[in-house]
Amino acid sequence: MTEQTTGRRIVTNMSLSLDGHYAAPENPLDMRWVMPYAQSDVARDHLTSLWEPATTALLGRVNAEGFLGFWPTVIGMEGADPRDEGFAKWLVDADKVVLSSTLGEAPWERSTVVDKPAAEVADDLKATEGGDILVLSSASVIKALLAADKVDRLALNVFPVFLGGGPRLFDDGLPAGRWELVSQRAGEDGTLALVYDRVR
Repeated sequence: MTEQTTGRRIVTNMSLSLDGHYAAPENPLDMRWVMPYAQSDVARDHLTSLWEPATTALLGRVNAEGFLGFWPTVIGMEGADPRDEGFAKWLVDADKVVLSSTLGEAPWERSTVVDKPAAEVADDLKATEGGDILVLSSASVIKALLAADKVDRLALNVFPVFLGGGPRLFDDGLPAGRWELVSQRAGEDGTLALVYDRVR
């Protein structure tokens, strides 16, 4: 096991249904089930607590296209929640690493496209200076990092809805290990915002 040379953490954030899925079975890209809850105070404060100490966003290609197509438009939007605008500004200004085998070059500012395994990229980033490395809802990236035991902080939004099927974040065969609950908040709408740190 290589020694960590900096204080950088790999922090992952994902929204899950109460029955353990991150996407609906019929259309994994349809995230309408998230929207009623993602705009709650608990969800917005949860995301803010994750991006404030981070300086790098690590994204899969599909999420990069979705996030970077939408969030910059929130800056200066009339009636935008200041926390949403803060996140949008952070995303524009942060260093972005996009994992892709199909993108030739990044169409976004301050972005780098890397065609390497997620675990290797995580090690490379942790060997550099900076704040946390935040993986935003990119399930394929998070699953690969969990399988390689590279996640230092696991953040989850659990929304009070059953999807009745669909892909799961936690596959059988993940490395056994203990996690410490470092933050928990419950919203009036039934949302749970949970943050766990890996005990090593």
